[in-house]
Amino acid sequence: MAPAIAVGGGDMPVFEGRITVYVVACVIIAAFGGLMFGYDIGISGGVTAMDDFLERFFPRVYEKKKHAHEDNYCKYDNQFLQLFTSCLYLAALIASFVASRVCSKQGRRPTMQIASFFFLVGVVLTSAAFHISMLILGRLALGIGVGFANQAVPLFLSELAPAKIRGALNISFQLFITIGIFIANMVNYAMSNVHPYGWRLSLAIAGVPALFLCVGSMSICETPTSLIERGRLEEGRVVLQRIRGVANVDNEFDSIVHACEMANQVTKPFSKLMKRSSRPPLVIAILLQVFQQFTGINAIMFYAPVLFQTVGFGSEASLLSAVITGLVNVFSTLVSVYAVDKAGRRALLLEAVVQMFITQSIIGIILAIWLKPTGSLNKVEAIIVVILVCVFVMGFAWSWGPLGWLIPSETFPLETRTAGFAFAVSTNMLFTFLVAQAFLSMLCNMKAGIFFFFAAWIVVMGLFAMFLLPETKGVPVDAVTERVWKQHWFWKRFMDEEDVKPAAKAPSGIHPHLT
Repeated sequence: MAPAIAVGGGDMPVFEGRITVYVVACVIIAAFGGLMFGYDIGISGGVTAMDDFLERFFPRVYEKKKHAHEDNYCKYDNQFLQLFTSCLYLAALIASFVASRVCSKQGRRPTMQIASFFFLVGVVLTSAAFHISMLILGRLALGIGVGFANQAVPLFLSELAPAKIRGALNISFQLFITIGIFIANMVNYAMSNVHPYGWRLSLAIAGVPALFLCVGSMSICETPTSLIERGRLEEGRVVLQRIRGVANVDNEFDSIVHACEMANQVTKPFSKLMKRSSRPPLVIAILLQVFQQFTGINAIMFYAPVLFQTVGFGSEASLLSAVITGLVNVFSTLVSVYAVDKAGRRALLLEAVVQMFITQSIIGIILAIWLKPTGSLNKVEAIIVVILVCVFVMGFAWSWGPLGWLIPSETFPLETRTAGFAFAVSTNMLFTFLVAQAFLSMLCNMKAGIFFFFAAWIVVMGLFAMFLLPETKGVPVDAVTERVWKQHWFWKRFMDEEDVKPAAKAPSGIHPHLT
């Protein structure tokens, strides 16, 4: 059965309800799944820059780093060191498809609880590791947690939120990712002078948000959509009344029931996803994830401390610079929360393309001219690089970061939405893995050219956004096929009439199950 996400808009009735304290509390608790993901992104780069960690698990890297005449670009090049960071995302890729089925059959809340369990297991293994195999095993457990959380949390937020603030609450997932990165950078900075176990404390603190999600998820409700699609109609109605804060939820309840009935007609959503009419949203969802990684953002966020050491900052100063970058990331994401439903998706993406291309190119030029294999940038040049990285992060944080998750959630038709979103999550994890695994080796071999590599991809992204990405601002999700795909100059050719049947209107009265 294809999981359903109920939506409003078009000629559907306006749903009654208000923003309740309970919904806000549920959203905050669930969004901790994003915070855990962000913490893992931020913590790995800081830990891999700590001498105590390198000396214990990667002694060759430690010796290369301390060598007086070692190549600046190559002193961190080690496949096992990159595997420490990247294996998490490989595990998340595989777990996301399992999580999609669990999310459908068992519900969003149990899926988040499973995520928190694997996060806690991973935290114990990594923070207590005494051998590299134990360290990698812990990262794999964390990856399974990421796969389950990234599948369940965005769906939970979408289904729980009132329609009028759904976009902002969806982006709260990305906001909490950025908060997690910032907290990780702060922790790394604080622990950099704690010897010899500062790295253990950095990894162990990841257990705090995991424990918060584990305990908190026991007090939040399941989404009405998940309950109704699994046949628990009366329970779904009670929960809907609770989260909307009103007794009369008949219209929204009927809409959810109708959405679930439509989804039940598709018994094989992944097969449906392979049909010609599903190609436009599927291609858009996959390419958004690919391009999101080929901006170079995660290479910068993973290895920010390492990058700043490369250009000449000391260990402590480089961690402080990463803290600044993380703070910029958080506040810039708030811009997206405000602007996404005003300026539109395409405007934010295209503006950011220009901003990111300029900054990546200038960073590449500075490093190519002034950063030689030995020696470092002077203080002024190094500070300019930090500023440029911050400007780059700004552009990403209000565009390709949050919109990479938002757009796939609003462009799939109902019957393939969760299956399609699983493809988006797994693609994101795959390319995050590839970039994380390859970045330090690419930095060693391409040197400053790596920034031109990412800049070239940003040009491709800009052309994609300009010509192939439709605008979905203000378009009801249930009307995307008719008002977006069938009207687009390129994608309309995939909308075969025999394959895309007009959706029936949502019922306007009380559903028969309730009479």
